[in-house]
Amino acid sequence: MRIIDCEQGTEEWLQARLGCPTGSGYAKLITATGTASTQAETYINQLIAETLTGTIPEAYSNEWMQRGTELEPIAREYYEMATGSVVEQVGFCKHDTLETGVSPDGLVGTGGIEIKCPAPSTHVAYLRSGKLPATYKQQVMGCLWITNREWWDFVSYHETMPSLIVRVYRDEDYIEKLASQVRQAVEIIGNEVERLRKMQ
Repeated sequence: MRIIDCEQGTEEWLQARLGCPTGSGYAKLITATGTASTQAETYINQLIAETLTGTIPEAYSNEWMQRGTELEPIAREYYEMATGSVVEQVGFCKHDTLETGVSPDGLVGTGGIEIKCPAPSTHVAYLRSGKLPATYKQQVMGCLWITNREWWDFVSYHETMPSLIVRVYRDEDYIEKLASQVRQAVEIIGNEVERLRKMQ
């Protein structure tokens, strides 16, 4: 992988992601069961537009997303204390050859972490389930694909309730399907950007 050393959320980080399918967007290309997503065309159009205009639309954010951003450093410290691990923070990790990448919440030894600080009822649902929520399968498997790591810890943190740490291992069959969908999207984006630029 190619690590772009920048702070997540900065202008440099946004530019690194410009026009690229990213981990948080992989769910728009493939479902948790491994089939093509119905959102793919809309997502690809968005990424083509980003490349042509050179700008990324302002991301939607609600109170729980803002809370998650604020609590992430605390959750990371909790994880380090709970596991005795040292978390390495990185910016944007790009695929060796493809214009796609992920922004891990941290790299840990031969693995990494994905941190969520959800609404209380959502956190309880994660605690009761005790496994990786299907809604984050694409993101976690995408991180494992891009970084070529062995495992990824899903962390759901809440300051007044027990927290959840679930270790997720590589699902090679799923990663192959995800990689195929992303490669296809990257190819379409590249071809369409080239074609549309010629129309100007």
